[in-house]
Amino acid sequence: MVCRGSTALFASEPAPNIHFSLPRMGIHGLAKLIADVAPGAIRENDIKSYFGRKVAIDASMSIYQFLIAVRQGADVLQNEDGETTSHLMGMFYRTIRMVENGIKPVYVFDGKPPQLKSGELAKRTERRAEAEKHLQEAQEAGEEENIEKYSKRLVKVTPQHTQECKKLLTLMGIPYVEAPGEAEASCATLVKAGKVYAAATEDMDCLTFGSPVLMRHLTASETKKLPIQEFHLNRILQDLQLTWEQFVDLCILLGCDYCGSIRGIGPKRAVELIREHKSIERIVQQLDTKKYPLPENWLHREAQKLFLEPDVIDPEAVELKWSEPDEEQLVQFMCGEKQFNEERIRNGVRRLSKSRQGSTQGRLDDFFKVTGSITSAKRKEPEPKGSAKKKAKTNSKPGGGAAAKTKKKSGLNRGFK
Repeated sequence: MVCRGSTALFASEPAPNIHFSLPRMGIHGLAKLIADVAPGAIRENDIKSYFGRKVAIDASMSIYQFLIAVRQGADVLQNEDGETTSHLMGMFYRTIRMVENGIKPVYVFDGKPPQLKSGELAKRTERRAEAEKHLQEAQEAGEEENIEKYSKRLVKVTPQHTQECKKLLTLMGIPYVEAPGEAEASCATLVKAGKVYAAATEDMDCLTFGSPVLMRHLTASETKKLPIQEFHLNRILQDLQLTWEQFVDLCILLGCDYCGSIRGIGPKRAVELIREHKSIERIVQQLDTKKYPLPENWLHREAQKLFLEPDVIDPEAVELKWSEPDEEQLVQFMCGEKQFNEERIRNGVRRLSKSRQGSTQGRLDDFFKVTGSITSAKRKEPEPKGSAKKKAKTNSKPGGGAAAKTKKKSGLNRGFK
């Protein structure tokens, strides 16, 4: 049987052209600052270097990338019923590619966004409305380049996209976790607990949440030939001569999703101020606020607390298990419901099964204890009160906490046992 729909246009496995022109999110300018001031904290590797590694992947970021990248011109892929399928194609083939290279992925899905993020979400809504206006103008003028440009700015991950990707991962035998809050924070927690080697996302605030290792470009297309970038937090702190708490303050000065930043203070100036005054509070005491006016109702203290004490899963309740894909159910879902080509889906399942059989051998360094502690140039910092691990144990939301263990076993899908 050959299933019809937009996906049948591809004669072979598609190679999504991942674009990284993502909306402004995370820590503004942090990647460039690290490259300029702490280049030794960045390593570049080929995907084959990660054989045997477990990696926590920011699922919402990945879905967003696939919705932007897997397209026909300016339009997302759709089946004959008008349902979007770009996210499923991207998730299916990018995950297979990782498994073929010996990576053991675990996807982490966002929970409820913190109230502190409401201002940033409102700004994104305004930008979407503006993009809709420009898109209509471009369509009326027949400007193909601008049509594609503004169409991508309207991309939004919906609950349906999320649920469909969870179903796909379950049928593929790939574990996922439902975070109670921000996915990046729970990714960071899994790395610190030694459950996974690194967190994979394009969102740099994963470092601000304390992830010892951040990976970028993991889900990029092979055709882009982008090396995977690793950012190592300990080396960043060492080269910047900052403690983790001071690094959090630096990120707030740079600009984050949770509060405004001080206009006129650029990245390098922010580093100088943190080094000199050690904290935002002391900077504000010494700052010429006429020259550098503070944002109105500046919630920097609340942002500090969110980064240092985020709402996260309980890593002790997480047991990761990768299982065999359910071929017939995958065909039913991807072909029967979503109208993908059956031959290509079955071929993908065979590749996935073959790769699982060949990746049972672990890495040599897995025999040694891996710690996720964060140190600084001066001293090892103690965990702040109400730290991620302690807080997660009392969290009753899906994805973490003692109560969750009996009701939903830490928000894990059926691939976790």
